[in-house]
Amino acid sequence: MVIVMERRIAKLIVGKAGGTASKDSKTYKVSLPSKWIAELSLTDSKMEIAFDGERIIISPHLSMDEFLEKKKPLGHKLVKFEFYDGEILCTKIIADFTEETLSVENTTENIVKTAFGKNEAPTWEDFQNFLEERCVPQSRSGIREYLETIGVESYEPLEIIKKTNGRMAEDNQWLKWEVIE
Repeated sequence: MVIVMERRIAKLIVGKAGGTASKDSKTYKVSLPSKWIAELSLTDSKMEIAFDGERIIISPHLSMDEFLEKKKPLGHKLVKFEFYDGEILCTKIIADFTEETLSVENTTENIVKTAFGKNEAPTWEDFQNFLEERCVPQSRSGIREYLETIGVESYEPLEIIKKTNGRMAEDNQWLKWEVIE
């Protein structure tokens, strides 16, 4: 299948930033063709934008259900995580281990209790860091004995969380997880 890419030259609209922005701050906008917006189904105000170092990529923001609906038929390895503070569900995460992408939904207004704070579009690296934060530090004295005690062969945060549910001595937060079939 050959994909024909439609290309256009657009003008970047540069404006002066207002509010609490610094004196020389600017804002940047670009107008997009209505046809492209319609084809991407960008019907509400939320979209995802990504920068890969060379290109800016615009795509629809998918709800968690839409994310699952898109990924499940592809046979991707999907894992659902629920991040709790005590008995309160704070963040739901669907992790696609095949494409290393996430869908995240906070279920509390208290940003401090959420998995990624105010970051609404965490990267795979952010997710890996989050998992590691829910584990005993790798540099901890006696880590080898600890891993043996919980039945984990090496320091792999996901394997540790499978055994400990991400519970840490200093807080009431923990993770529930399940593989999505």
